[in-house]
Amino acid sequence: MKERVVVSVSSIHGTKHFHLDKWYRQFLKGFGYFVAAGIVTIACVIYYLMGEVDFAKLKQQELETKSMTLTEEVESLKLLKSNLESDLLDREERINTVSDRLGDLEKVLGMEEGNGLLETRLDTAAINSSVRMVMLTQIPSGAPVINARISSGYGKRKHPVTGTVKMHRGQDFAVNTGTPVYAPADGVVEVARSSKKGSGNFLRLQHSYGFSSSYSHLHKFKVKSGDFVKKGDLIAYSGNSGLSSGPHLHYEIRFVGRSLDPRPFVDWSVNNFEIIFSKVRGIRWESLVNRVELRVSSQLQLSSQKAVLLQDNSS
Repeated sequence: MKERVVVSVSSIHGTKHFHLDKWYRQFLKGFGYFVAAGIVTIACVIYYLMGEVDFAKLKQQELETKSMTLTEEVESLKLLKSNLESDLLDREERINTVSDRLGDLEKVLGMEEGNGLLETRLDTAAINSSVRMVMLTQIPSGAPVINARISSGYGKRKHPVTGTVKMHRGQDFAVNTGTPVYAPADGVVEVARSSKKGSGNFLRLQHSYGFSSSYSHLHKFKVKSGDFVKKGDLIAYSGNSGLSSGPHLHYEIRFVGRSLDPRPFVDWSVNNFEIIFSKVRGIRWESLVNRVELRVSSQLQLSSQKAVLLQDNSS
């Protein structure tokens, strides 16, 4: 008996019967498999797409996090840039201030205002100023008594006590007994001698580079032989001892035993540093300055190297 499928469809108009042959049934069966396979495929695709969507969301979150981090870094870099620019401006202002001050220092030192590198100008100014300070500290400069009137200068004169004309190898300051006497330079006390004759109570200081200074007619000493003194130290009090017509201080300066006029040394200061080279003859000032420059340069280099070593050790 032939296999037949009868499909009955009922309606208000009656019932209709449809007879399906075998090939038609196979078609429907194949179509059903196709539809089922399509549904499974679509389900797999949907599942895959959902996974991709989740992965995309995760990536989006990561990108958003990175974006926020980068934004924060950009803001931090902007702040750093602003701070660096502000610091750079501040440093430029400081460098300009230093350059201006250096120009003033160069004028004071009698140097031509340089247009070279700031470091070179600083080195030159440092050496020049150090040379001046060394020489003004090691060689007598300025008066040994404060605000004193000069009563007698260097040269031939009539002695106020003996009345004879002879060489006055020093400079007299009209000061009262007990006036403080200060060291005009660093040195060592060579002689501190009490006497009632001639120079009276006498004091001599030995300084650097062959210079010495002496003080006569003193009232009393504040130092003794062999003491080391520095510029500005109190060494004695003026008086009227020895062969003297009244209270005063007799002040002498010598170079390797030869007497010099003290006046240029009394007037000598950082503001008129080079004038002494022309006023005091018989001293090879150029050679002395060169020696001091070499010494100062070496000391400055050693100080710089020491500062670098200390900085390296601290870091």
